[in-house]
Amino acid sequence: MAHSGAVLEAEHEVRRLSVDVGVPYDVFRGRYEQAVPKVDEDALARMIKDEAGWDEMLRAASANTPHNFMIYWSLDVAPIMRLAGDRLRCVEYLMGDHTTAERMYRHDPAVMLYAPLRTAIHEDAEGTTWFSVDQPSAAFAAFDDPRITAVGVELDHKLAALLEHLDVPVPERLVSG
Repeated sequence: MAHSGAVLEAEHEVRRLSVDVGVPYDVFRGRYEQAVPKVDEDALARMIKDEAGWDEMLRAASANTPHNFMIYWSLDVAPIMRLAGDRLRCVEYLMGDHTTAERMYRHDPAVMLYAPLRTAIHEDAEGTTWFSVDQPSAAFAAFDDPRITAVGVELDHKLAALLEHLDVPVPERLVSG
């Protein structure tokens, strides 16, 4: 099959939201990782191997996402950056729910550029701990598909609910959409 060489471009606004969590780094990191559990990789692999039905996948994901998200990956970058003399702490995560992502994926698999959501817990020079994330609806709106945009707005609201559960300020942009 001949390759057409087509190139599609889409510009979009990236809106990073950073919230002063009001508690020490280790305290917030612990609360976050408790509220957003790691994906059960063994169960996921088993369901893929067994070609489980989507209803089974939905049930398993729901059981593992008490606050609508799970952690797919994390990296504590502080030990690496310490080698350069940096002392601030930062851990980054990929956080999401594959069953929510699928509702966008079916319309355009390129949504996986932004799903799962990339988040970071980090310190500044004054010792303040921050939670940072790019606003989901801003990223997913770039696909110019109202079905994808609607899920992006839903993710804004789920993110707001998670932040509320973690007892940190909720950016107005997450609830106004």
